[in-house]
Amino acid sequence: MRYARILLANGVLLGITLLVNGGAFAGDFTVKAATVIEMKAVYGQVESRTIVPARARISGTITEVRVTEGQVVKKGDVVATVVDDKIALQLRAADAKIGALNSQMENAKTDLQRSQDLLAKGAATQSRVDAAQTQFDVITSQLAAAVAEKAVTQQSAKEGDTLAPADGRVLTVPVTAGSVIMAGEPVARIASGQYYLRLSLPERHATEITEGAQVDIAERGAGADGGFVKARQGRVAKVYPEIENGRVIADVEVADIGSFFVNERTLVSIPVAKRTMLSVPPQAVNTVHGIDYVTVNTADRPLGVAVVLGERYQDGGQPRVEVLTGLAEGDKVVVP
Repeated sequence: MRYARILLANGVLLGITLLVNGGAFAGDFTVKAATVIEMKAVYGQVESRTIVPARARISGTITEVRVTEGQVVKKGDVVATVVDDKIALQLRAADAKIGALNSQMENAKTDLQRSQDLLAKGAATQSRVDAAQTQFDVITSQLAAAVAEKAVTQQSAKEGDTLAPADGRVLTVPVTAGSVIMAGEPVARIASGQYYLRLSLPERHATEITEGAQVDIAERGAGADGGFVKARQGRVAKVYPEIENGRVIADVEVADIGSFFVNERTLVSIPVAKRTMLSVPPQAVNTVHGIDYVTVNTADRPLGVAVVLGERYQDGGQPRVEVLTGLAEGDKVVVP
């Protein structure tokens, strides 16, 4: 049997207490203070751990661009081809120089052999042989230097192929075929590192953000209608020690972030504070005429107490509802 006690003073309602007599109950639930973590939904920006440029290794004219924005490349793939017309002329000059030195070396070799033969017959002096030997050695060294110079020029021709420095996705290609480019200028920018989320939170949360904290990542595109749908979980990998413009910066690592664009923003739920709260099982709450009551076991009899409820949540897999006012820690709540 239940009945309500209405408290009035000069016609003003002060409170309503629901009194309970009799009835069967499953047991008592002791109200205890629990510490809960408050989550805050903020936007995180997708960043690449490293962004490297594919640079031209020689100066010249770009004859071919083989990649476009968004394309996935492997390390060593040809991004563009640069041609320097002077290299062909340098190769022809190197070939001509090598040919001339080969002819000189043949003459020096013949002169050396003749001098050695005359020395053996006693018709030449040792000084002539030494001079011929020296001339032959000099020309041989000049020929080796010319061959090495040609190899340098050939290597420069090979370096006309601009290669991808790492595996990744092409972000920008700021050149086109026919462009003149200098050695060292970027032909493409490649996002080669693992994607992560960069968060920027108000300064007041700086003391509560810790490395290793677990965060929830929303589905891609969530937030337009105000909803948060968890898609995956991440971890706060780094909290930067410098506050910029009243904001604390933190990086979140996600094992499988998906096919986000670089600089795309997505919702992230991150723990920012802790608070103490009281809660009861949802089945302990009884609503009468729009007012929520819970039955508390007192020394005399079970007493219905009006309460103000908060949000529902899970505590160790058990459903709980927060009680904002009406109960104190240690109260025995009857669970029907």
